[in-house]
Amino acid sequence: MMNAASMPMYDMPEVRKALDDLWCGLSHSMRCEGLADVPDTLLHGVDVNVLWDDPMLLFSQCCGYDLVNRYAGKLQPLATPHFGAKGCEGAMYASVVVVAEDVRATDVLHMCGAVCVINGPESHSGMNALRALIAPASRDGHFFSNVRVSGSHAASLEILRNREADVACIDCVTYALLESYRPEALSGTRLLGWTDRAPAPPYVTRLDMDGDTVARMRCALHDVFDDPDFRTTRQALYLKSLEVSSVQVYEEIAGLQAAAARVGYPVLQ
Repeated sequence: MMNAASMPMYDMPEVRKALDDLWCGLSHSMRCEGLADVPDTLLHGVDVNVLWDDPMLLFSQCCGYDLVNRYAGKLQPLATPHFGAKGCEGAMYASVVVVAEDVRATDVLHMCGAVCVINGPESHSGMNALRALIAPASRDGHFFSNVRVSGSHAASLEILRNREADVACIDCVTYALLESYRPEALSGTRLLGWTDRAPAPPYVTRLDMDGDTVARMRCALHDVFDDPDFRTTRQALYLKSLEVSSVQVYEEIAGLQAAAARVGYPVLQ
């Protein structure tokens, strides 16, 4: 059975060709490194929990929150990309706090009682980063009057535009991609502020992948990120460079989760 590969974190239709081109280079480089059973194509449109639970998973990208929660003990990071989007610095990224354009608030901490929309309850960028930001202002474990779950950052923005929620937290790379390729997705909203930075979504493989294969995949990643022939492809995806990372780096994300719990705000609500 052939191994599986995916890059679901920023798999927007507008950049899917760039993702496929990047994988074309990576798969070629992996084969040059001596790896067998490298898939020719990426999987698209598959539920991430199916992708990351796949016993044949070779390569993917996941949220740091997943790495230290649901998939702790199942996935290991290969490398963390450096993104060129506003809000990123080195291997760190932030989330943009976005509100409907007619919301008068000047700070999310002043929005107690508002309606929030998140992309998912296991997202760092859409939930955990926001929870960490507002936890000190929570009262008796609550801050918002209601928290809706949209399923994606783009869907959260649509809910804001339709005035079915007041505030959302959007991964800054997704925000930059939408601003570049789908600017209408941001209409009817405005940027209110930023969360603190945290380690960006890593490229990952199965935890039980042998060390030699991991080393070869890391070499392949560096080859493609250093290859000038893929500069335009990387630019289309806001990718600049990358660095080898470990799961310990992502404990910072778990630390934000624990800090919110310590002040009595374990659940975003």
